Amino acid sequence: MPISTRIRTLAVTLAALTAFAVPAPAEATTPTRSFVALSDVAPSILQDIRYATRHNFVGARVDGYLEPTCILTRQAADGLRTVQAQLRKQGYTLKVYDCYRPQRAVDHFVRWAKDLADEKMKAEFYPNVAKDRLFEDGYIAEKSGHSRGSTMDLTIVRIPPRPQRPYFPGEPLRPCFNPQNQRFPDNMVDMGTGYDCFDPLAHTDNPAITGVARQNRDLLRTAMIAAGFHNLPEEWWHYTLDNEPFPDTYFDFPVSHRSLR
Repeated sequence: MPISTRIRTLAVTLAALTAFAVPAPAEATTPTRSFVALSDVAPSILQDIRYATRHNFVGARVDGYLEPTCILTRQAADGLRTVQAQLRKQGYTLKVYDCYRPQRAVDHFVRWAKDLADEKMKAEFYPNVAKDRLFEDGYIAEKSGHSRGSTMDLTIVRIPPRPQRPYFPGEPLRPCFNPQNQRFPDNMVDMGTGYDCFDPLAHTDNPAITGVARQNRDLLRTAMIAAGFHNLPEEWWHYTLDNEPFPDTYFDFPVSHRSLR
């Protein structure tokens, strides 16, 4: 067979294979088309993205957090915009601590949890929990709903927000379940514990949380449920969109505005 004929035959074969190739799922190749920066949808919502800093239970910037910004699916961001509009009428604003979380960040948490010698942040975030129980007690897991893009950690702040000083690495740590004026200063309203507190007192309906803190937790939950979110009972700050668009997909693109372009 002449060489020219062989080349034409090969070209036809390759074209046929290409035509019948199974395309990759859209979410695997272009996941960020369905994601937005919360600041573009609801710019008045405060952001305090702790995993892009050293003030978190790991004590270091977490893998995958290239910028301290909140990224969510468009549906979840629209839902928070609705909650924000209602809370502002009552003199409050939302503040997010974490939103979309790449799988590489979850993997970082798992590696940290297995390193039992690293307890530099224990005094604040898990004073009463042995580190070797973090998996068994459900505080750390190998998968997180945050990686699906429609889960966020958040609180409420009274308007106008009070200034909040930064965390200084190495400063003395105070238990997250201390009274509000005796733990790390946070301009949120009193919720009974600080954010990411690995303790039963952080359970949304813990009966030991009463008075103003109980009212504030209920205020947040009522507003979020009305907008189509549900709470994780073990964490007063953790909410997920009821009808999340990617219920079975765990993404791993980094947290940055560049990921959305």
